[in-house]
Amino acid sequence: MITSIIHVGVTVSDLDRSIAFYRDTLGLAFRGELLMEGEATDKLFGRPNSRARVAYLNGSDHLEVPPVELIQFTDRQIERRSSDLFATSISEICFVTDDIQREYDRLRALGVEFLSEPQDFDFTADGFGKSKAVYFKDPDGIILELMQML
Repeated sequence: MITSIIHVGVTVSDLDRSIAFYRDTLGLAFRGELLMEGEATDKLFGRPNSRARVAYLNGSDHLEVPPVELIQFTDRQIERRSSDLFATSISEICFVTDDIQREYDRLRALGVEFLSEPQDFDFTADGFGKSKAVYFKDPDGIILELMQML
């Protein structure tokens, strides 16, 4: 029986740049880094001679999030693809905020790319309530979301 989700993994092209973004821009706490290599790693990834730097970040005193696992494969070139909400994949990681406009303004001032301004949603009739949401991108163009429950 599956009992929980332990982390969300994201493949990145530059681990140091991504750690800085998720830690310094989004406020996640850096928990550590490890190097994965060897027979078990090759079997896990399904490729021979795999080598990856892996970092873990998660919540802090003011931020409650499950761990985010950032993976940079160092043994091969990473194929860069544009994130696409309309293709089968994990579409985004959603972060909750208590003031979406303030967070949107702060991130835009730091140069973060957004797909739009925050949008209002009312799904009260469906049992989900009201919210505001907006999509933005990390340094690799991976789509992330901010949401404020109203």
